[in-house]
Amino acid sequence: MACDEYSFHVPSLEELVGVLQKGLKDNFADVHVAVVDCPDLTKEPFTFPVKGICGKTRIAEIGGVPYLMPLVNKKKVYDLNKTAKEIKLPGAFILGAGAGPFQTLGFNSEVIEVKAKRRTGILNFVSCMRQTLEKHYGDKPVGMGGTFVIQKGKVKTHIMPAEFSSCPLNSDEEVNKWLHFYEMKAPLVCLPVFVSKDPGFDLRLEHTHCFSHHGEGGHYHYDTTPESVEYLGYFLPAEFLYRIDQPKETHSFGRD
Repeated sequence: MACDEYSFHVPSLEELVGVLQKGLKDNFADVHVAVVDCPDLTKEPFTFPVKGICGKTRIAEIGGVPYLMPLVNKKKVYDLNKTAKEIKLPGAFILGAGAGPFQTLGFNSEVIEVKAKRRTGILNFVSCMRQTLEKHYGDKPVGMGGTFVIQKGKVKTHIMPAEFSSCPLNSDEEVNKWLHFYEMKAPLVCLPVFVSKDPGFDLRLEHTHCFSHHGEGGHYHYDTTPESVEYLGYFLPAEFLYRIDQPKETHSFGRD
């Protein structure tokens, strides 16, 4: 299986704090970004199997939307234990949107803490951070991953139907008719991965799934209660991108 390795531009945590603070202020009324010791992520609300985000950060994008639509390719099944070996971290803990990229976790270290309240702009939390990085770093792709909690408010999400579509899906409109959309309530634990600019690997530039301890979860789109929403997140830049089994034929729909 083809696997390409790419080295991201990796700014210091202190530099990223200033960049994200400035960008998020254009989209949220209250913003605080700082370098902190990672909290114990085995505790609620996260309940991860490891305590923190480690220093050997990678993002892997496996396959892609073209293997799901227009029609699903059911032969594309991946073993994450093998994936961990391909990204040179055998036995790694893996965190992220299960249909796409992810980041490895391990022990406590310093991370970037992001607090944002009361959305005033049109961008969702992840898009605002990603576009901020793209604007600042331009042709130097920066990848980030981690976790955040929607502490207050509600969000728009989707889940896929129990069965794959038997009819070809050839546009965002057709995809949206097939998906099931819901409004879900906080608290929601989210697992985002985002890349400021595609360095030529047909990436899904941002992808976030969420779960909760009250039975709700899915693919995060945006908050629906901008006046009351509160986000708390912990992030690290990724050192490397691993592009595994990139589709040879591609398209641009189904990536929202």
